[in-house]
Amino acid sequence: MTVLKRLMDLICVALFVATLWPVFIWVSCLVLLRDGRPVFYRSERMKTATQPISLIKFRTMTADPKDAGVSGGDKAHRITRTGAFLRRNRLDELPQIWNVLRGDISFVGPRPPLRRYVELFPELYAEVLRSRPGVTGLASLVYHRHEEQLLNACRDAEQTEAVYTRRCIPAKARLDLIYQRKRTICFDIWLMFSTVIRRMPTRMKQSVTRQN
Repeated sequence: MTVLKRLMDLICVALFVATLWPVFIWVSCLVLLRDGRPVFYRSERMKTATQPISLIKFRTMTADPKDAGVSGGDKAHRITRTGAFLRRNRLDELPQIWNVLRGDISFVGPRPPLRRYVELFPELYAEVLRSRPGVTGLASLVYHRHEEQLLNACRDAEQTEAVYTRRCIPAKARLDLIYQRKRTICFDIWLMFSTVIRRMPTRMKQSVTRQN
């Protein structure tokens, strides 16, 4: 991560904290009152191909000690009503501001993967994770909704795992590597702005969808 990118992250953290702290408190109280403790969910993710981090989100699902892998249709019954609202509006990701402040992730970059997928695709993630993982990124903007559609159609853990490893990981990695080649501060600002206003690069999204 360059000094300029890190400086931009810290400035954005300050702006987000200054403007979104009432939302953070409101969501915390909402989860606590409607779903109980714990309010936050910690997930091990990979910062690099060998370095794990603890990624923080608002809890959106009922706890399951046997939980593993990405969320698909097989886990839909565990999503709370509050959690569905938070996921739909991406409010569950607000606590990741702490991860950005710590330097675990940046605001823009590839989404930090679970360890199991890094171990399944070590060469691929060795390339992808040359970029600091982020809260949002090109793959998140272009592929997120298509990925949701694919995974929500899965009815068991085996199908979810097969769809994610065969279709989602390669598609997102291609986009993450495109970002890696083209990243600039201006590109990062554009991706953050696009995330906020929820406008996706339609042509690129259609192109990626056709390939899958």
